[in-house]
Amino acid sequence: MPEGLKLDTPRVDDGAAIWRIARDSKTLDLNSSYSYLLWCRDFAATSVVARDGAGEPVGFITGYVRPEAPRTLLIWQVAVDEAARGRGLAAAMLDGLTLRAAEECGIDSIETTVTPDNTPSNRLFTSYAQRHSAAVAKDVLFDAALFPEDGHEPEVGYRIGPVAFPGASKR
Repeated sequence: MPEGLKLDTPRVDDGAAIWRIARDSKTLDLNSSYSYLLWCRDFAATSVVARDGAGEPVGFITGYVRPEAPRTLLIWQVAVDEAARGRGLAAAMLDGLTLRAAEECGIDSIETTVTPDNTPSNRLFTSYAQRHSAAVAKDVLFDAALFPEDGHEPEVGYRIGPVAFPGASKR
């Protein structure tokens, strides 16, 4: 974990800050501010926020356990405030969140989607699989033609697992 930062469970009052971090990333598909409030309420147990020394959010990951695959954590969005980038925070958040989700929810794999041009996210998930000696499978989950707006790249699905989490309970 980068010095001076700590991982925490998101709270509803973090929703506005998380929305701003997502907006300012200029790479994420920005959801409504309302959706981030709901996410912090309804999916806090499967999401994480990184806080600075003053307790303010400087990064987040939102996720949920897939209803059809209850041992799989779907990572929805990952973002780090520009001032906190380049210190390994995204990887620390992903490791911390997946360990917590393994312990509390019994997950043993993760899924996400990444556009081909999103080099930082492609590196994040590839290095996660390497750190955890886990298999990674990639294929196009949502073709560009499925999106209503022009210019959206395809979303490449990553499936990583199984991941061993020493000490995590098996549900």
